[in-house]
Amino acid sequence: MGVNGLVKRVLREVGINEERFNLQWASAAEAPRFVRLITDYTRKIKELGPLGASENLKGDELKARLDKAMALLSDRKLRMSFGNLAKSMRKDIAGLNDRVIADLVEEKLGKTISSFGSGEDKAANG
Repeated sequence: MGVNGLVKRVLREVGINEERFNLQWASAAEAPRFVRLITDYTRKIKELGPLGASENLKGDELKARLDKAMALLSDRKLRMSFGNLAKSMRKDIAGLNDRVIADLVEEKLGKTISSFGSGEDKAANG
């Protein structure tokens, strides 16, 4: 819970189209839903084109942004903060949807995500 919101926020931060990532759940009993999810996602990715195309990024710039996203998602401070957020969301699951989760990710983690790599973040992480 919340991984979708976190990854999409990080992708936005580094300038990668967040629609390139989508995490949905479907049980074994939901074959038609599973087919629809995969079909819709495949169509969306085809529309966006190769990674970097819809973002107007190529080569080294694309790699640098993907490296930043990976470093950010690997950051101990962010992972711990996300763990705490996920724990609190599990306690109060009623009313959670993608929009609410995205808002919570922004409220609780947005500053950490935005400051990653800045002098402020480097000083905090020592």
